[in-house]
Amino acid sequence: MRERIADIRGMIGRAGARWAEVRLESQQQSAVRVRGRSLITCRTSFDTGGIVRVLARHGGFGVAAFSSPDDVEAGLKRALEAAAATDADDVQLHPVEAVEDAHTAFLKEDFRDVPLAHKRRLVSELSELMMAEDPRLKDSDVLYRDTFRGVVYVNSDGTALYDERPLVDLRVGVYALAGGEAQSASEGFGWVGGWELTHDREELARQAARRALRLLGAKRVPGGVYTVVTDPAMTGVFIHEAFGHLSEADHVHTNPQVLEMMHLGRRFGGPILNVSDYGTPEADRLMGNLRYDDEGVPAGRTVLIHEGRLVGRLHSRETAAKLGEKPTGNARAEDHRFAPLVRMTKTAVERGETPAADLFKGIKLGIYACGSRGGQTELGRYSFSAEEAFFIRDGKVAEPLRDVVLNGNIFDTLARVTHVGDDFALDSRGRCGKGGQSMPVSLGGPSLRIDGVVVGGESD
Repeated sequence: MRERIADIRGMIGRAGARWAEVRLESQQQSAVRVRGRSLITCRTSFDTGGIVRVLARHGGFGVAAFSSPDDVEAGLKRALEAAAATDADDVQLHPVEAVEDAHTAFLKEDFRDVPLAHKRRLVSELSELMMAEDPRLKDSDVLYRDTFRGVVYVNSDGTALYDERPLVDLRVGVYALAGGEAQSASEGFGWVGGWELTHDREELARQAARRALRLLGAKRVPGGVYTVVTDPAMTGVFIHEAFGHLSEADHVHTNPQVLEMMHLGRRFGGPILNVSDYGTPEADRLMGNLRYDDEGVPAGRTVLIHEGRLVGRLHSRETAAKLGEKPTGNARAEDHRFAPLVRMTKTAVERGETPAADLFKGIKLGIYACGSRGGQTELGRYSFSAEEAFFIRDGKVAEPLRDVVLNGNIFDTLARVTHVGDDFALDSRGRCGKGGQSMPVSLGGPSLRIDGVVVGGESD
C-alpha cells in the first residue's frame, strides 16, 4: 500500500495541477431479495475504479472517473483538460491539516465468507415468518445487502489514507389485506459490521407484521390542528428532511434565499432545542459512521442548533472557503463514480429533560405520530406521512390511526416544540438521495411534544 500511495503522489506532482486528489476503490457486494416466496435478486459483484478531481491554475474543478486503478495518470490528464475548459470562477478550498492513516475493519463474522445460499436462507425464513403470523398477511418483501469498500485517498496537500468500510443492510416489509383494504409496514437496520449483526432478527419481522395488522383496523384521522407527540423515528425524519438538508452548505452558498433563511444566529426554537450531525465512529456502529469524509477531512460532531439558535452548518472544503467557516467532514460520495457532495451523516435532536411518559400529560385530544412513510420538503415547507399514529385522549395513548400527514413550516414548527423527551434513539435503516447519489445515514433523537401542528386527514 505504501508503494501504491507513493506512486500516486508522484503522478499528482507531475500533473501540474493547482490542487489534485485521487480516490481509488474496490467494492465487493452481495444482495438477496425475496418477494413472498419468489426470489427476485440473488447476486454478488466485485467492482474497482477511481476518480480524480483537480483544480486548474485558473478555473474550477475538472473530474475524471475510470474503471481501472492503473488509469490514475490518464485520469489526471483528462481531469486537467476538463478543468482548463471550464469558465467557472477560481475555486478555493479551505486549508486542512494533512493526515496519514490506515484503518482495516474487524468483522467478527466476515460476510464475504458467508455463502450466498445462507444469505438467501435468512431472507426466505424472515419472509415465511411474517406470512405465517396471520392469514391476512398476504405478501412480503425482504432485502439483504452487504458491501465491503476499500478506499485509498491521496491529495496534493499531503493527505494519504486507506479505509475499509463494511456495511450490512437488512429490510423487511409486509402487506396485509382484509375486506378490500390493504396496509403495509416495514422494519430494518443498517450497521457497520459483519454477518453477526443478522442473528436473531425474527422480532424485526414480527414487529412489521403486527404493525401492518394494527393499521388494518385503524381509523382515518379527522383533519385539523393538534398537539402532536413524535416518537424518535418521526423526530429523526422531520429533522433530517425538513431541517438537515437546509444545513448542507452547497445548498446555502448557491441560493441567496436559503442563505438569508439559514443565517447563523437565527432563532429556530426555545432553549430546549439542540440539533447535531456527527459522523465520528462510535460504539453504535450505525449507518453514517465515518472516520474521514471523501475529501480526507476527519469526521466529527457539528452542532447545528444550540439552545434554539442556528450555530453551524455542514461543509465540504469548497463551501467552507466560500462562507468563511470550517470544514466539517461532510463531503461524501456514493462510490468511485461520483465526486463528493455535502451530505449528512447521523443527524439528531439532542436528548432533553422531560420524562418521555410525561409528554402526553395534559393533552385532551392529540396525536402520537410514529415513524414515517416519507414526504416532501421545499425550502421551509414540509409534509410528512406517519407510518403509524394513535389518538392521545386525556393524556393517554388511545386508538390507532392511519393516513396521518403532518404539514407546516419548519421554522414555525420548531418554535412550537414545547417539550423534549429524555428518551433517545437513532434509526439506522436510512439511505438519503441527492444529486443522483444514495448514501447511508442515520437519524433520530428523543420524542418531542409540538403544539399547533396541522394534520391532514378526513374532512369532518
